[in-house]
Amino acid sequence: MFLDRFFRPKPAQIAGRALYSAVVAQSRTPALYLELGAPDTPVGRFEIYSLHVVLLLDRLKRNGPQAADTAQALFDTYVRSLDDALRELGVGDLSVGKKMRKLGEAFYGRVKSYQDAFALLPAQDELRDLLARTVYAETEATAEPQLRAYVLAQRAALEAAPLEDLLAGKVAWTSEVSA
Repeated sequence: MFLDRFFRPKPAQIAGRALYSAVVAQSRTPALYLELGAPDTPVGRFEIYSLHVVLLLDRLKRNGPQAADTAQALFDTYVRSLDDALRELGVGDLSVGKKMRKLGEAFYGRVKSYQDAFALLPAQDELRDLLARTVYAETEATAEPQLRAYVLAQRAALEAAPLEDLLAGKVAWTSEVSA
């Protein structure tokens, strides 16, 4: 009983894990792949998962220490999940570190690029180019305008969401996914 409070996860950790679960669920929305043309490949799924994590991090980053702790817990859960996924794909223990470093660099590059693109809004050229070279790197970017509209709708929905909900691990993604 006494030790429970030392081993019980902190609220930010619980919220970060719940937000990551919401990212996973939203990133598996079939319409993202079927209607918006995101490639249903390991690379395409990495881009979609990363995009949703970036959207949540973008919302949380400007909202004080509790939000920063929740954002860190979300990021930590994301990284652990990437590591687990690599191991499930059969990547050997000696190679996991190298692959994780490469994925980490890719993710940090995405975060910076999305931040730069969001800073230029309402101009959308940078966001358009970013989606074309990341999400659609393996395929035609014919549905890029729809994915861009989806990203902007999700970002607006997250901005409108009460911070208290996000800090409790609750996120209501907009259901807008249309080609």
